[in-house]
Amino acid sequence: MGYLPNIFFIILFVAGIGFFVMNVRKLSRNIKLGKEVDRNDNRSERWKNMAMIAIGQSKMVKRPLSGFLHIIVYLGFIIINIEVLEIIIDGIFGTHRIFQGYIGSGVYGFLIGTFEILALLVFVTVIIFWTRRNLSNIKRFLSTEMQGWSKKDGNYILYFEMVLMTLFIVMNATDTPFQEAGIGNPISQFVAPLFNGFSAATIHTIERSSWWVHIIGILIFLNYLYYSKHLHILLAFPNTYFANLNPKGQFNNLASVTNEVKLMMDSDADPYATPQEGEEEDLPEKFGASDVTDLNWVQLLNAYTCTECGRCTSSCPANLTGKKLSPRKIMMDTRDRLEEVGRNIDENKGTFKDDGKQLLNDYISPEELWACTSCNACVEECPVNIDPLSIIMDMRRYLVMEQSAAPQELNMMMTNVENNGAPWQYNQQDRLNWAKEE
Repeated sequence: MGYLPNIFFIILFVAGIGFFVMNVRKLSRNIKLGKEVDRNDNRSERWKNMAMIAIGQSKMVKRPLSGFLHIIVYLGFIIINIEVLEIIIDGIFGTHRIFQGYIGSGVYGFLIGTFEILALLVFVTVIIFWTRRNLSNIKRFLSTEMQGWSKKDGNYILYFEMVLMTLFIVMNATDTPFQEAGIGNPISQFVAPLFNGFSAATIHTIERSSWWVHIIGILIFLNYLYYSKHLHILLAFPNTYFANLNPKGQFNNLASVTNEVKLMMDSDADPYATPQEGEEEDLPEKFGASDVTDLNWVQLLNAYTCTECGRCTSSCPANLTGKKLSPRKIMMDTRDRLEEVGRNIDENKGTFKDDGKQLLNDYISPEELWACTSCNACVEECPVNIDPLSIIMDMRRYLVMEQSAAPQELNMMMTNVENNGAPWQYNQQDRLNWAKEE
C-alpha cells in the first residue's frame, strides 16, 4: 500500500507528458503544412539572435515597465520550475526533498530561499499584469480581437501563476521539519504562523495536498500551452533562431515568377510542351498566398509564437489612423485558420477535405491587406521577431497576380510604370519640366 502514491504519481506524470507530446506532434505537423524555406544559413547570427532576444529579452525592455515586469515573471517561472525536478524524483521514489541530502543544507537553503523570493515577486507582478489588463484603459488590450477567448486566455494564465506560486509557499510553510531547520524560508516563515492552531496531522495533510496540487497544476499548465497564446514560452526560441536575417524592407522573389521568366527567356523552351507518357503534369504553383498552406513553415511558426501583446498593432501607422489593419489580428487569424485546417485533417484521418474556406476573405479581408504601408514597424516592435508583413505581402501578391484585384489607384500606378517608366502620369520627355519653372 505504501507504493500506491508512487504508482499514482508515475501514471499521472506519464499521462501528462504523453498528452503534451501528442500535442507537440500535432503542432509540428501543422507547421510543416507550410512551404519549405531554407533558414539554416548564418548559424552564428541565428544563435546570437536567440540568445539576445529569446533568452536575454532584449526587445522586451524597449517598453521599460512591461518589459521589467515580464522579465521578473520569466526568470521566476524558469528558475522556480527547477524545483519541479526534485518534485518529480520525490514523486517517483517516495523521497522527500531529496536534493537537500545531496547538495547540503546550506546550498539547498539558498536555492529554496531564492525560489521563495522569486515566487513572491512573480505573485506581485502577476497582480500588476492583471490590473493593467483588466482595469487600466490601455488601448492595445481593448481592441476587438482581444475580446472573448483572447482576454480570458490571458487571465487564465495569470490565475494559474498566482495559484502555483501560492501553493509553493504554502507547501514550504507547512513542511514542519523544513521550517524547524530555519533555512531557505525567507517568505514562508511569515506564512507558517497562520497554521499554528492546526494539529500536526492537519498540517501534514495541507503540505501533501499543496504538493500534489502543485505538480498537477504544472502538468495542466504544460498541456494548456498548446491551446493558449502562451505557447510562445516554448516557441520563442526556435522562432528567433529561424527569423529572417535579411534587411527589413528587402522582399523575396517568388520562385514561381522566376521560373516563368526563365521559361520566357529560354529560346529552346517549349511552353506548350506536354509531359512525356507516364509522367504527371505538375500543377502550376500559385502566385502568392490565399490560405495557410500557401505560406512557408516559418510564417506558420510565427503564427503559433504570437504573444498577442499588441505591440505591433500599437505601433502600426495604418491602425493609428483608424484603418482596419491590425498586425496582431493577422497573426491570430493565421493561427486560427491553421488550427481549423489541422482539425479538418484529424477528422478526415490524415487528409484535408476542402471545407470551402480560406485565410483570405474568410479570415483576413483585402481591406486589411491594402491598408498596410509596408513600413516594417510591426516587425521592428515584435519582442520575438514575428513578421506579419511577410504574410500581408504574400496575400497581396495573390490578389494582384491571381485575381487581378488590386485597388484602382495601384492599377493606375502600375499602368504608368509600364507606359511611362514611373508611377506618375507624365511621359519621360515632360518629367523634368518642373525644374524649368520659376
